[in-house]
Amino acid sequence: GPVGNRTLAVASVPGDRNVYYAGAATGGIWKTEDGGLKWRPVFDDQDVHAIGALAVADSDPNIVWAGTGETFIRANVSIGIGVFKSTDAGETWQHMGLDATARIGRIIIHPTNPDIVYAASLGHAYAPQPERGVYRTMDGGETWERVLFVDENTGASDMVMDPNNPRILFAGMWQLGLRTWGRMSGGPGSGLYVTRDGGNNWTQLEG
Repeated sequence: GPVGNRTLAVASVPGDRNVYYAGAATGGIWKTEDGGLKWRPVFDDQDVHAIGALAVADSDPNIVWAGTGETFIRANVSIGIGVFKSTDAGETWQHMGLDATARIGRIIIHPTNPDIVYAASLGHAYAPQPERGVYRTMDGGETWERVLFVDENTGASDMVMDPNNPRILFAGMWQLGLRTWGRMSGGPGSGLYVTRDGGNNWTQLEG
């Protein structure tokens, strides 16, 4: 389960084998507290149904982040309206901005400071747009800074943090254009980037 959904994102509570969240492409967020025997929807009151990313804070399991919009490109993709945050383990949600990013494919929470969060935006991809790239908040989502941007045709497809050093992150950038007559995937904007100072500076990897 949950039955009837194309699941894009799954997040668990560290140290608890029974609690999981599942984000569906067109079905919101579901939660289980018994290891998957029963699931219940916890996001139905929001104005968006496409979930592309979920993350639970290692330092506080009550803090859950959700990125909206589907990043796996197919014929029936759905765009989102930014990111949401829960501070009560998914019972209630607050919209935390990044409305125009359209598709959030990954959210990463700092392992010891839950106020530091990174979001990877692919963008809506239907036309050039400046809201693509990697975003960072240092104050729990009150303000956001775009810390990695390649160009208006390239978005962040995925991102990962070094488990031994939270200052090191890798981001995959994907040049993508969706048109009624076809899809343009890849190009000079695509590549793999690394930061070793928590997102202040990024370097494209080569070779």
